[in-house]
Amino acid sequence: MTRAPQNLLDARRMLIDHLGPKAQRPGVTILDPLGDPAWEVGIVGSDAHKRTGTSYHLGSSDLIMSKQPYSVAESPRDRAGLTDDAAALDVGMFKVRTPKGTFDLRHYSRWMVAQCEAGTADTQHIREVIYSPDGQTVRRWDRLGRRSSGDNSHLTHTHESYFRDAIKAGANVSAVKRRYLTTIGLIQAPTGMEDDVSAKEVWAYDPNNPKDPAAIVNPPWRHDAKTNPTVKPAYALRDIWDRVHGLQEGQAAARLRDEAILRAVTGATGEQLLTEIRAVGARLDDLTELLRRVESGELTAEQVLARLRDLLPGGASQS
Repeated sequence: MTRAPQNLLDARRMLIDHLGPKAQRPGVTILDPLGDPAWEVGIVGSDAHKRTGTSYHLGSSDLIMSKQPYSVAESPRDRAGLTDDAAALDVGMFKVRTPKGTFDLRHYSRWMVAQCEAGTADTQHIREVIYSPDGQTVRRWDRLGRRSSGDNSHLTHTHESYFRDAIKAGANVSAVKRRYLTTIGLIQAPTGMEDDVSAKEVWAYDPNNPKDPAAIVNPPWRHDAKTNPTVKPAYALRDIWDRVHGLQEGQAAARLRDEAILRAVTGATGEQLLTEIRAVGARLDDLTELLRRVESGELTAEQVLARLRDLLPGGASQS
């Protein structure tokens, strides 16, 4: 049976805590709260998902492998990370007014896709986003460039798929959502890193203009301090931390993926393969030394052949 992994549960809880009916606070009005039923911020697939048998909302026991499900077959990251955990999150309708403006699911979706297109560190584990930018059309952003459409159910919710190796590794998938909530003025940035510019100046679109183009405004802390003397050190540090954290998670995921591939191909772990590589390197060093001694006249051909039988796996050829 498909499970809801903890990292997706954490992301779900963050959205409900800050956009749900209990999230009232001074200066903020939740016009259309994101409720707490599972379908409003869903992780584990429904019976309809199970009948189709291909979705990221399903774990290994509910996928129909004979269909070569795209949520496994199209990426080595998904094949390496396949478990009984779901690897998707559906976000339902909401609308909130903060001192920075009025924001809703359409804005959230456009903002999220812009972050994915910009390649920010906290979106590297997102495989796809299926969404409606305007409530009338459905679009799909796919990191792999394999798919571009979605059904009309996505007019009322936004679907996010995550690479399965990241879910398996317990990677943080909440960071980009916290950044969104900070950007729209719903929560505060960490102490010393307060955001004193508007959402439009930092990352987002004009929430009151649905025709605003899908373009991301470069944050001021991404500029070099030499060319932009107004850049704040705290902003620069936050950006550096985000990048380093993203790289660390990416390296961990890549290591899991590579070791899974090695086990599938050779039956060996990464450490076992490294031991073999070191042994081969040592033999190459010995061969290099043999060549040097032949050239200097220290060894005869017969002596070299005798040494080769010891150095090469299976001994030297007798032909």
